[in-house]
Amino acid sequence: MDTIHGLDTYGASMSLGRFDLNLLRSLDVLLVERNVTRAAARLHLSQPALSSQLKQLRALFNDPLLVPSGPRGMLPTPRALALQESLRDYLAQLTALVVEQKGFDPAASSRTWRVSAADSAHSVVAPGLLRRLQASAPACRLALLPSSQQNLPELMSSNEIDLLLAPSTSMPESLKCRELYRESFVCVLRKGHPAAKKPLSLDQFCEMLHALTSPSGGGFEGVVDEMLAHVGRRRRVMVSTPSFLLLPSLVEASDLVATVPRRVAQFWTNRVALLAPPLEIEGFSMQMGWHPRNHADPGLRWLREQVQSVVAETACT
Repeated sequence: MDTIHGLDTYGASMSLGRFDLNLLRSLDVLLVERNVTRAAARLHLSQPALSSQLKQLRALFNDPLLVPSGPRGMLPTPRALALQESLRDYLAQLTALVVEQKGFDPAASSRTWRVSAADSAHSVVAPGLLRRLQASAPACRLALLPSSQQNLPELMSSNEIDLLLAPSTSMPESLKCRELYRESFVCVLRKGHPAAKKPLSLDQFCEMLHALTSPSGGGFEGVVDEMLAHVGRRRRVMVSTPSFLLLPSLVEASDLVATVPRRVAQFWTNRVALLAPPLEIEGFSMQMGWHPRNHADPGLRWLREQVQSVVAETACT
């Protein structure tokens, strides 16, 4: 990146002269990684080169910024923590200025898009999104990330994640968001299951053995059990799996029944039978979220439009 003259960064009192903006990018990554080795790898720099940049940053801000902590780790100083949010806003503004001037040409772009979601949302969006990238943005890449990270707002703030697909109840308040679709539930059984010949009764449903998805792993209760409790009933869950995508194989090979999001189940109709649940199960709103500082990014705006188009194409009939 080119250098600029007389940049007054975050109220720094010294004259910066010819200041290399790459130093700010390096500081941003160092504050996220808090490890020189990992930060250097992300920045495609050698460790000595990044250490040299850190030395320049310390002189610039007259502060250690990051101090050793434990094996190879580093802790930010109070001054560094105070700089972090302003630093990200500043870098985002500079990026937006450049990108808005150039516009976004998907055919010429080689960006890597990082989308975080549970596997159920990925299964709805990813296949169609991939087809659109291959057709309109063949040099772009798509990274499908889990939504189980504890620090999702931090990852969105540091641009480690571009989009988050999540139910409204799980969407961080710090993000801008838009509803993608309303989701309902359906029961899936193996084709040929005796219970698949007619609508399920509540008694029948409670007597059957069930499989459910527990995203955090190992859970045996979910929204269905909450709804059953409201009417004084219970079911027996025999199998708990961390992934919705394991359920078709489990159901096909057994007499288990699973209650899953309808948009996920519609892709399995050649493998399993779909029936309406015998009781009302509250649905949910699936939303798409992004960090406010990236709202005007033409590339991210284009990506959001692609996701919305994919959802419209895969609407349940």
